[in-house]
Amino acid sequence: MEWILPGTTIKVDKENIESIEENFRTMFLPGGMVLSQVVGITGLETYTIQNWVKRGFLARPKQKRYSMRQLCRILNINMLKSALPMEDICGLLSYINGDLSDESDDLIDDTVLYFLFVRLAAKCPDIAGADQRNAYIHSVMQSYEEPAPGAGERVEKVLRVMLTAWVASEFCRRAVEMLSELKKEN
Repeated sequence: MEWILPGTTIKVDKENIESIEENFRTMFLPGGMVLSQVVGITGLETYTIQNWVKRGFLARPKQKRYSMRQLCRILNINMLKSALPMEDICGLLSYINGDLSDESDDLIDDTVLYFLFVRLAAKCPDIAGADQRNAYIHSVMQSYEEPAPGAGERVEKVLRVMLTAWVASEFCRRAVEMLSELKKEN
């Protein structure tokens, strides 16, 4: 089943979700991505990404190249921005990663966070109930190694918020599509 990877413009096969991270890693073999490549993947405007760097939402690119970690931070923000205000997104990410422009205090690498989320989002229709979602989030977190006591619990809480916000934005997007279809009928 074809699916748009959260936070991107990339269409992927939902059945091969486990291979997506590996495919992403190959895009970074040349030493990172330039801004135009990040823009192409995210659908964001150049000035938006530059503004996020300027405001400290992510670390500055090194030699004008964005790392996979920086791209995943951008994707995390991008997929949440239609459901949450930017200050809440930053607060959510700061809850697990402290100062957003300093990667040394992170409880979880943004790459790990993003791909944990992708696994959750791919299964979301199959885990409709809150108890099922929480159990699945907990099972996805089994491979996470806590850098500090309580880090896993904090990351699980953030993943719950991210998943809920993303589902809300997906429902909103679908409602707009349905409304557009109704308008075509008239």
